[in-house]
Amino acid sequence: MEILLTRARVRSWHPDDVESLVRHANDRRVWRNLRDVFPHPYTRADAEDWLRRAAGAVPETSFAIAVGGEAVGGIGFKLFKDIHRRSAEIGYWLGAAHWGQGIATEAVVALTEHVFAHFPVCRLFAEVFEWNPASMRVLEKAGYTYEGGLRQHVTKDGQTIDEVVYAIVRP
Repeated sequence: MEILLTRARVRSWHPDDVESLVRHANDRRVWRNLRDVFPHPYTRADAEDWLRRAAGAVPETSFAIAVGGEAVGGIGFKLFKDIHRRSAEIGYWLGAAHWGQGIATEAVVALTEHVFAHFPVCRLFAEVFEWNPASMRVLEKAGYTYEGGLRQHVTKDGQTIDEVVYAIVRP
């Protein structure tokens, strides 16, 4: 899969993304805004494991955000089953060197359109830690709406904090 953006591309992960993945993912500032399943420090073994898992997923739900041919971040979605089968969760991260350039917003818009066009999903949502207003702005600029806050909902980096939920419904 590949979606061309103005500043980047959303594309399938490639086995040769190992070095760039480690370089951009092995950053405490990135890790601090993601779930604990995203390791820190982020090693070559972590990257190789991730790329194997991403390549074997059916359907493909995890993608690289690439700038100039280099994977500088990731974006994906999680499909649900049972009563939540029409909802999906979107998540993304970007290497700090590329923050503030509109890349994440473009990627979120593109993946949102892809999910709505190819999957029987009517709602996409994202959960954001209270200390990450930049990610909240990304979602707002991408057309997502603030739905509410979950007080003392997550524990990250030794702190129990609020989490906020943003969502978009199929037009």
